[in-house]
Amino acid sequence: MTLNSSSRRRIAAGALLAAATMVVTTACGGGSGDDGDKGKTGAAGFNAAVNKVANPSDKKGGELKFIGSQEADSWDPQRGYYGFVWDFARYYTRQLVTFKAEPGAASTELVPDLATDAGKVSPDGLTYTFTLKDGVTWEDGKPITSKDIKYGIERIWAQDVISGGPIYLQQVLDPKGEYKGPYKDTSADKLGLKAIETPDDKTIIFKLPVANGDFLQMLAMPAASPVRQDKDTKAKYGLKPFSSGPYKWQEYTPNKSMLLVRNDKWDAKTDTVRKALPDKISVAFTTNADDMDNRLIEGEYDLDLNATGVGAAARAKVLQQHKENADNPQTGFIRYAVFPQTVIDNVECRKAIIYAADSKSLQTARGGPQAGGDIAANMLPPAIKGADPKADPYGKLAGKADVAKAKEALQKCGKPNGFKTTIAVRNNKPIEIATAESLQQSLKAVGIDAQIDQFDGAQTSGIIGSPKVVKEKGYGIIIMGWGADFPSGQGFLQPLVDGRFILQSGNNNFSELNDPAVNGLFDQALKETDPEKAGELYKQINTKVSEAAVYLPFTHEKNIIWRSSRLTNVYTADAYNGRYDYASLGVMK
Repeated sequence: MTLNSSSRRRIAAGALLAAATMVVTTACGGGSGDDGDKGKTGAAGFNAAVNKVANPSDKKGGELKFIGSQEADSWDPQRGYYGFVWDFARYYTRQLVTFKAEPGAASTELVPDLATDAGKVSPDGLTYTFTLKDGVTWEDGKPITSKDIKYGIERIWAQDVISGGPIYLQQVLDPKGEYKGPYKDTSADKLGLKAIETPDDKTIIFKLPVANGDFLQMLAMPAASPVRQDKDTKAKYGLKPFSSGPYKWQEYTPNKSMLLVRNDKWDAKTDTVRKALPDKISVAFTTNADDMDNRLIEGEYDLDLNATGVGAAARAKVLQQHKENADNPQTGFIRYAVFPQTVIDNVECRKAIIYAADSKSLQTARGGPQAGGDIAANMLPPAIKGADPKADPYGKLAGKADVAKAKEALQKCGKPNGFKTTIAVRNNKPIEIATAESLQQSLKAVGIDAQIDQFDGAQTSGIIGSPKVVKEKGYGIIIMGWGADFPSGQGFLQPLVDGRFILQSGNNNFSELNDPAVNGLFDQALKETDPEKAGELYKQINTKVSEAAVYLPFTHEKNIIWRSSRLTNVYTADAYNGRYDYASLGVMK
């Protein structure tokens, strides 16, 4: 996920979910707050919401106030790929199955949402059949039908119109790319995707050409949300999605503000997941992250929409004066630099960058061990089967640059005196800019001249997500991060390193790695129903990725997250990479 999060392999779910458990930090304190505490009195305590509920309450009413320094890549459920978008999307989208509203590892359990159960699966794992609940409706009161779900999923195929979102369902249901999407569909009802059948309005059947152990996890993504054909505005749908959830869109000005209000056609009896406690949910956007932190501390807003943690300027103040309003969860994200091969095509030149990087300096730039996370030496997070945090092919766990090996690599790549390149970094992420500056200084020591180009973070899909733009701008290094779409090697690594996931817009395989050996190992792993055996294959993939020298991992991320004292039902959820479960939040009026 991009910025994303999600789940696990269906067939051995219990064992894999246990593996995905976040680190639990002991909570302290309890209690509640009131409207006038300005984030000081009545806070629940440091880490009180890490894998447990802080300020439990069923009280309805009030306005939940988000603020963010990063706009969505898209609010269109089929396009959005940022993790916070998937979390927020539960306010206005529903899926056949979704994640349980529980803290920590319990959140990774899939439960029925629009469907009456978690589906009936054929013995060969190729056919999934669901029946929709009675009484599930759109915001205008019309029933949600199986055809609406099929149409919503079909939109994923329209990558020329609504690019950017995850394409797992496209890859699984139509691996040969035979369907062209609903906008090019020649059938009268625009429902020509053969892999999904809708024999009646309450029944939907998925027929997979090849079994995939993570298929249910894919159906829990916002990308599997229903979209009604008569409300589909194609590329503009993200400006005002039509709601199937407890809230509907009332106002939205991109990069400025948005307001969601109650959907009076939503029936709580059909929804065991979403609490729908606030009367209103507002979001304000700012380009000044430090100002955002100050406004959170002053009580003007309740929490950071992006959940990337308070910045360096506010961190000391929060930990010294307002620690009771802070949580420090593991996030499940790896932060890294990635090297597009169309710009730096020599593997030894890429190795020179990796060796020259000072991993301790990079960790410090990201906030140190507490606010930044542990140093990462490879591209599989600890919660993923096949991960080995000690695997360190470039010696990064030593915490310093290896100048000698960097210079040796430069000799091998024919650039003994170094070379010039450009680091691309989002302009609204101070911590990423600090990381880029740290890397820039380390590279300078071996003669690599890396200029920093800050781009509009809201335009990620069309800038670094466009291989054409990346090559034109000469982006040899891109600063980014990634959390598992669902914690398996497929859910974390495949969008980043499988050559079949390279897209011309909304791309996440920034390195454009397209190694037949890696792609073939994915094919083997996806069919494997034993998580341990699949993990061994993902371990092999991870080794090959390291050998290709297309990634420089920085940290296994941790954040200092602010929560206002007005918030109720606050807890971190593994299903959302350690963010709070937004759909459960309430506020004290």
